[in-house]
Amino acid sequence: MTSIPTTLRDLNEVALVLRPEDDVAVATQDLSPGAELTDRGHRLLVRQSVPRGHKLALRPLAAGEQVHKYGQSIGRATRDIAAGDHVHTHNLGMDNADRVHEFGTARVQPVAPDGPARTFQGYHRGDGRVGTRNYIGILTAVNCSASTARMIAAQFTAAALQGYENVDGVIALTHDSGCGLVAGSEGARLTRRTLRSYANHPNMAGLLVLGLGCEMLPATSLLDGLDLPSEKLVRTLVIQDSGGIRATVRAGVEAINEMVPHVNALRREPAYISELVLGMNCGGSDGYSGITANPALGVASDLLVAHGATTILAETPEIFGAEHLLTRRAVSEEVGLKLLQRIEWWKDYATSGGGSLDNNPSPGNKAGGLTTILEKSLGAVAKAGTAELSAVYEYAEPVTTRGFAFMDTPGYDPVSVTGIIAGGSTVVVFTTGRGSVLGGKPTPSIKVATNTPMFERMREDMDINAGRIVDGTASINSVGEEIFEKIIAVASGEQSVSEQLDLGQDEFIPWQLGAVT
Repeated sequence: MTSIPTTLRDLNEVALVLRPEDDVAVATQDLSPGAELTDRGHRLLVRQSVPRGHKLALRPLAAGEQVHKYGQSIGRATRDIAAGDHVHTHNLGMDNADRVHEFGTARVQPVAPDGPARTFQGYHRGDGRVGTRNYIGILTAVNCSASTARMIAAQFTAAALQGYENVDGVIALTHDSGCGLVAGSEGARLTRRTLRSYANHPNMAGLLVLGLGCEMLPATSLLDGLDLPSEKLVRTLVIQDSGGIRATVRAGVEAINEMVPHVNALRREPAYISELVLGMNCGGSDGYSGITANPALGVASDLLVAHGATTILAETPEIFGAEHLLTRRAVSEEVGLKLLQRIEWWKDYATSGGGSLDNNPSPGNKAGGLTTILEKSLGAVAKAGTAELSAVYEYAEPVTTRGFAFMDTPGYDPVSVTGIIAGGSTVVVFTTGRGSVLGGKPTPSIKVATNTPMFERMREDMDINAGRIVDGTASINSVGEEIFEKIIAVASGEQSVSEQLDLGQDEFIPWQLGAVT
């Protein structure tokens, strides 16, 4: 990208100052050494190259001093920083100062705009929930049944399902666990909960549970006690009891062939958008994530909450350092403390693995302009909008509360999205600055780009360009409303780009936790 010429320019033409009290600005184009800028009547000389999306120091900062962005500390200077310097990993480190945690001091209940109640076209299920897709899933109890599941699903291509327009597909949800776990352990419970939650997902109209026969998590245990809707078609096959792989594939294909006409007979009908469950995630973040796509998604989240819907934020390691902004919004001290307890669990978990929560951001994040986990977390929390925090859930727990909720998940995108979908998410919005290509069957995933250059480069992988906010051609509110309308359209059957590419089956990755024996 062309650098700005070394002539006097207004700072606001080439960088963003997010809060008046901030110590840094975010470059909106590459800045070259020697460029002269004016900042509120003062001259600012760019002393070092500052790539687009990276931070430019607005004033001198002494070593050890806090550095502010979003009006919050994003770290401490590790050496003296002069005004006009590039602020990044070479001179900015972690700020370990304790943050003040308050509970319920900033509760907001978004109000829906005047007008008739909004609806979408969804699949009404017998348990009262409303699905946005109509899949038949092959759920594997153990990795040993994964290949067999894929062989069955491979028989049901788009061509094979031609004429069954209400069947979104047959998906093999395979994984790397199900055996070797310590019985009764946290890891075993988590794996079982994830699989059972997918079995009960409102986007699954038919289900084939496939086991080997000698695994620790038997196929039948994935259904025991589940109150499945009466119209959900369910079959269970065990390879060792069915005569081996070839015989099981034949039996599985026959079982799904019997399901297809029944699933196809289901029809979309109007439903209030209060029945939507939105999952929010980000991946491949950059310096614009917290400025464009994430706050715009926050606007969409608030609009859904105002209409009575449910939205879910996740990725606990990536709210570390910004959790105080969420505890202020908790509906009760109990909810706020539960979030803090999950943060403490993660601190211990990271330490036991020889790491720490401040070993984030990733190399790609840093290349995009993010320096510390505090900076990344402050931008990530923007996805949550302003609504009060109604509840905190553990990984893959069914989300039953209305409003904005938080789910404890890792920051690794496919594992996090798997947990959110297990929680009941019927639409996912995924923001990305570097260009993530993740999908999430059986739930449609909408991709929002944080910057225009990446959107233009990966146009066939992105649904919405939030980079227009920095370009000056759109506002956070207007892009948020666009995301809101896109959620309703996709929930009603419009395919997202990820769906057009048939992504999402291989991104089913349950969180593996604990010892394997």
